[in-house]
Amino acid sequence: MEQIPILVLVISFVCLLAIGTPVAWSIAISSLLTMLVSIPAMPAFTTVSQRMATGLDSFALLAIPFFILSGELMNKGGIANRLIAFAKTLVGSLPGGLALINVIAAMLMGAIAGSAMASASAMGSILGPEMEKEGYSKEFGAAVNITSATTGLIIPPSNVLIVYSLASGGASIAALFLAGYIPGIMTGLFLMIVAAFWAKKKKYKIGKRSSLKEVSKTFIDAMPSLFMLVVVIGGIVTGIFTATEASAIAVLYSLILGFVYKEIDFKNLPQILLDSSATTAIVMLLIGSSMCMSWALSYENIPQDISSGLLSLSDNKIVILLIINLLLLFVGIFMDMTPAVLIFTPIFLPVVTKLGLDPVHFGIIMVLNLCIGLCTPPVGSVLFVGVGVAKTTIEKVFKPLLPLFIAMIVALFLVTYIPQLSLWLPSLFDL
Repeated sequence: MEQIPILVLVISFVCLLAIGTPVAWSIAISSLLTMLVSIPAMPAFTTVSQRMATGLDSFALLAIPFFILSGELMNKGGIANRLIAFAKTLVGSLPGGLALINVIAAMLMGAIAGSAMASASAMGSILGPEMEKEGYSKEFGAAVNITSATTGLIIPPSNVLIVYSLASGGASIAALFLAGYIPGIMTGLFLMIVAAFWAKKKKYKIGKRSSLKEVSKTFIDAMPSLFMLVVVIGGIVTGIFTATEASAIAVLYSLILGFVYKEIDFKNLPQILLDSSATTAIVMLLIGSSMCMSWALSYENIPQDISSGLLSLSDNKIVILLIINLLLLFVGIFMDMTPAVLIFTPIFLPVVTKLGLDPVHFGIIMVLNLCIGLCTPPVGSVLFVGVGVAKTTIEKVFKPLLPLFIAMIVALFLVTYIPQLSLWLPSLFDL
């Protein structure tokens, strides 16, 4: 392996991040500098612009702006309140009831909206003050909110799984969506167990048990929101429409629902469209620059060299997967999820496929792994949203966050070494 290009790539990327350059521009500039080492200036500049453009030229990627828009519509459309009310009737009477409500509502909200930050913002704003009134510490509420918000990135529909499908060279989006259900729900259950133990230890107040009538009423109120999952995922799995078509249907459905709930009117729409466009622009710039870096890595044969290096360390699947998980956990601390998926999928996927791992299974491992990075500084976007909404600091949140981290890591290793947790549902539907 040529040492100079990889050194230029790593050093320039780290230095650009250190001086506060946005991640997308750090990726693009470090890719350009790496290419300038190997090829003349004009072809290098042309290649960067060309790769950024062609990286976005994908019909599958059209689903992302639509899912972002449907998420904004859901977030502003009164969905969160109804999901919280339903979750409250289910687990409000258990130890740490409000914390468990946060986890369940975040799983539902994240799955429907497809955004961890939207979930963290909505749940923190609504449940945070209520948890404080009931005697829960602000830091514990923030820790639960931060970690549970990421479960919606595993439970479909998930934009990150669409990005992984692109990066992997065509892993089935329908199979990836189905594969995310059991790992996502299992992670949520682990978080609930830890939250319940913590609440019992701190002697937090327990709510009253809900009657069957109350459960039924809140379920009926939440049913139109939950039905969107049935329409979107059911349509994709049965082959009625593609993931991109499903995302457009999700926008229409959530818009109608917002009007029915009388939480959205025509005056709100310009701001919703503007917010969605801003988020889409950020995501697409990250994807374009990441595709450019992926090309630069391939041009320098770095993925093949890393693959050979890893396989030369050991031919034991357990050991290699452990090393990859540790590397991804480290990457997740310093890099946002979308560029990490686009850059590291071409590096690690050839390694795991040589070991006999299914690309769909590896996709779930990678996304679940990087979800942990969203909760860690210095670039943990969900961590910053959760701490900001709770009006506290990272230092204070760290202690209650630690056992929840451990729960997520336990879930990650179970998903890594028990493939059927990811592959059972796709195989059930012959995907």
